[in-house]
Amino acid sequence: MSSGIQIKPKTAVQKNKTSTPLSCSPEPAIKPQPKPSDKLNPKTIDPFGAYSRPPSAFAAIYAKGGIPCRLVHGSVKHRLQWECLPETVPFDPLLVTLAEGLRETKHPYTFVSKEGFKELLMVEGATEKAIPLLPRLVPVLKAALAHSDDEVFGRGLDALVQLSAVVGPSLNDHLKHLLTNLSRRLMDKKFREKITVALQKLEQYGGKATVAIIKSKIPTYCSISS
Repeated sequence: MSSGIQIKPKTAVQKNKTSTPLSCSPEPAIKPQPKPSDKLNPKTIDPFGAYSRPPSAFAAIYAKGGIPCRLVHGSVKHRLQWECLPETVPFDPLLVTLAEGLRETKHPYTFVSKEGFKELLMVEGATEKAIPLLPRLVPVLKAALAHSDDEVFGRGLDALVQLSAVVGPSLNDHLKHLLTNLSRRLMDKKFREKITVALQKLEQYGGKATVAIIKSKIPTYCSISS
């Protein structure tokens, strides 16, 4: 006896639907995974990458080869390799650019800016080259000293002492603009000793006139000569 239920054959449209291949859309390309060492290689740094913020001025200049030195990383210690002798490099604008790089928080920019600034100030004739740049250097160092990142502040403080050792009393006319941020950080126990030592260095390199300038912003400062 035949059943009253009839099974309908699939229509052509249904067959087409079910037989449509799933691989008609192109498969996403598999990108090669970056090597850990690529982070240290300036040639592999992409400041314009999809997952990074717009590059800072220093990072953009570095990526374009505008900084005439590169990081060379060793198994124990990193160092800079200059494309030409530092003595032959114009301080303007390189010293200011390196000072701006002190606010960087990513490797290798942090190392290149810190070490480059220090090494450039060590060349013969640095005093005569750096003094005319003080009006442009001081605001940049002030920004580093005002930064919320502790490491940025530390690099800014080191750079300030290095600059003072080179330009001496010439820094006194600009010093008051930098002391406010040092006064604020003195409240932080982890920086108190380092700032005190830095102030003593500023006095040592700046002379007796520096004491009055420091005390005008930090009344509790004790002179090394007292």
